Amino acid sequence: MTLRIDDRVLAHLQVVVIDKLRRLESFTFTWDDGANESVCWIGPSIPLEFVFSGNRRPVLNREWLELMAMSANSNSGLIVMPEPAPVTRIDAPGRTQDAPELPRPARPGRTRPPREPVSA
Repeated sequence: MTLRIDDRVLAHLQVVVIDKLRRLESFTFTWDDGANESVCWIGPSIPLEFVFSGNRRPVLNREWLELMAMSANSNSGLIVMPEPAPVTRIDAPGRTQDAPELPRPARPGRTRPPREPVSA
């Protein structure tokens, strides 16, 4: 079966689905194409392929991922829902687009500079 999904939606679904399958969890996936509502069973032994039509990976919306993950963990299963307004966007591991990169605070208790390495 082939399901055509917008790249932005697909990128978010891929993260949630792979996270569930990585933990060997099965779940239902429900989508509405406008004419029909369809439900399918997804499990670790079922092969899946995520094919994107564009050449750039969409920026991920953390809040949308969390909402979809919560639905995937519920009795109703994973449901594609409208994207909420992003509070934080995931650009790269450990960084968000909204938050500027801040200098790291000094470690507590460190009052002197680190020792120079001793050469033998």
